[in-house]
Amino acid sequence: MSLNTVSILDGNAFVVSDRRGDIDASPVDAQGLFLDDTRFLSRWILTVNGLRPSVLSVDEQEYFQVQFFEAVTTGTIYVDSHLSVARKRAVGKGFHEEILLENHDKEAIDLDVKLDAGCDFADLFEVKDKLAKAGQLYTKTTNDRLTLGYKREDFVRETYISASQKADISEDGLHFHVHLPPRTSWTVSLDVQASARATGDVPMRSKANVDAWVAAAPRLVCSWEPLQQIYRRSLVDMAALRFRTGVTAGALPAAGLPWFMAVFGRDSLITSFQAMPFAPELASSTLRTLALFQGRVEDPFRDEEPGKILHELRLGEMTAFEQRPQSPYYGAADSTMLFLIVLEEYVRWTGDRALAKELEREARAAVAWIDRYGDRDHDGFVEYKRGNDQTGLDNQCWKDSWNSIAFADGTIAPLPRATCELQGYVYDAKLRTARLAREVWNDPAWAKELEAQAVELKKRFNQEFWIPERNFFALALDGQKRKVDSLTSNIGHLLWSGIADDDKAASCVKHLMSDALFSGWGIRTMASSENSYNPIGYHVGTVWPHDNSFIAWGLRQAGYRAEAARISRAMLEAANLFGGRLPEAFGGYPRSETHYPVEYPTACSPQAWATGAPLLLIRSLLGLESDGAHLIVDPAIPEPLGRIELLDIPGCWGRMDAFGRARAAD
Repeated sequence: MSLNTVSILDGNAFVVSDRRGDIDASPVDAQGLFLDDTRFLSRWILTVNGLRPSVLSVDEQEYFQVQFFEAVTTGTIYVDSHLSVARKRAVGKGFHEEILLENHDKEAIDLDVKLDAGCDFADLFEVKDKLAKAGQLYTKTTNDRLTLGYKREDFVRETYISASQKADISEDGLHFHVHLPPRTSWTVSLDVQASARATGDVPMRSKANVDAWVAAAPRLVCSWEPLQQIYRRSLVDMAALRFRTGVTAGALPAAGLPWFMAVFGRDSLITSFQAMPFAPELASSTLRTLALFQGRVEDPFRDEEPGKILHELRLGEMTAFEQRPQSPYYGAADSTMLFLIVLEEYVRWTGDRALAKELEREARAAVAWIDRYGDRDHDGFVEYKRGNDQTGLDNQCWKDSWNSIAFADGTIAPLPRATCELQGYVYDAKLRTARLAREVWNDPAWAKELEAQAVELKKRFNQEFWIPERNFFALALDGQKRKVDSLTSNIGHLLWSGIADDDKAASCVKHLMSDALFSGWGIRTMASSENSYNPIGYHVGTVWPHDNSFIAWGLRQAGYRAEAARISRAMLEAANLFGGRLPEAFGGYPRSETHYPVEYPTACSPQAWATGAPLLLIRSLLGLESDGAHLIVDPAIPEPLGRIELLDIPGCWGRMDAFGRARAAD
């Protein structure tokens, strides 16, 4: 989010305002009260005697509430105001706001206090694409409530606004006439409630709820003080992004603020993997929810196929009227494999075999999708191409922007595309599913078959994706089976999946740590040597924290301890300079040039898998692993991180502690 905005969120709902606390979506599209992919308030502007108060400071310590401290000034170089304003706001299924006016003067004053209110009820896609509404807006007023509404056939959304003090209520908002004697104050409470939901008190998340979430996670003790702040920030942001669907128990991680507060397959699975040693319950909620929405039929409009795990589920108007396919949309080629990977990781980490038994049918359907639909042309590799040219995503890997899969000369690779990391995910998923088949589902014959398929895939992958003249794996095979020869971060994902042969993995590591890919802050999405490289290009040169966390984890898995530690240190130093919170992505400029990580202008913050990145980095530094019965600890910690202790790590062993300290050999 922009540095000029303030955001508070509570899972399904969030509010984005300016630093006064005002909402004005006409110049800043992303501002508003949002719930279920709809903007329920697009205008909320406070004036006192016709003036908008000037902001003094903003307290953003809690993710679900914020306080704005302001003064009504005359525009001189001195504040010297006799009237201060405090606004305290907490989000729930809407928001609750308290406004306090204090008269510091020796004389009484009369004030006209107005709150201009309005709503466009824009679908989130309409906000992003600046589309016009198809239905009708309406307003209703009573003595004690303002109702803003929108109707299109049977699609109805309403916002209710009420106040604790008597007000003149009009279609434009609320007007209070206030007489303030000297040295006194006046306060009003306002409730803004969204949709046709219950009209009782707005529920607000308490600080005790957040403290309980943080207290349930392992306790971190370390000698490098910034890591404490980064760790707590990650836990708090993870708590903020918890998303409840209402159809399954528990909460799963939403993808990020402001555009992605919804159910996502890839994002929730990746974040659940990152958080496994810290909050394994996120994985169980994610797996159950995604299993419920697993593909059942062939539907090109939604890219749905039997056994496929969804990409995105939206609840807004454009989805309801099938102007967009997210109801749900299945345009992700990797979420099905990640579902299997996270299921096995969760069972091995927690010992919860009951969940694996519960989801056996869905796991088998996921494997069947890989073989029948994922491998579209039956050449042994998973590739993707959207089913409908009018909707959906061209790129259905994690680098899903239009220009991310390009040759070294910058030419966009034709569809369908089989990216290299997808094959690694298939390899890993089949080996992991084989373990579940043998140890949980009592199907050793299928386990043996899956393992044989994985061995054959690894052999063919190392033959057909390797580019001997450049000494790394192709980014993809294109629609003509040509090797897409750009050097990218994708090769790092081959390390944690284990599909790369040892000698080829060693060559990839050299490329990953070269100046072309490693900026000094992290691995770029595309090497600076490639023609498409742009240090602020979304997937063609920026640095993504989640990408780096998995590369670091892969390096540890492959035995490259020093390299994993170097990336982890760089990422955590960047996090410290970002105030403890890693954004979705940041600029790929060389560290020697900028001496500071450069903010990417439209990065989500907080964003789930960026929030999870420090957690997986801590796991990498401590070398945490489970063999299904015991916690394995194998630390490799660089200076200046010094000593790290992670206490009360949950798993099949109950709760255990892990310790590590920097050594010269690391």
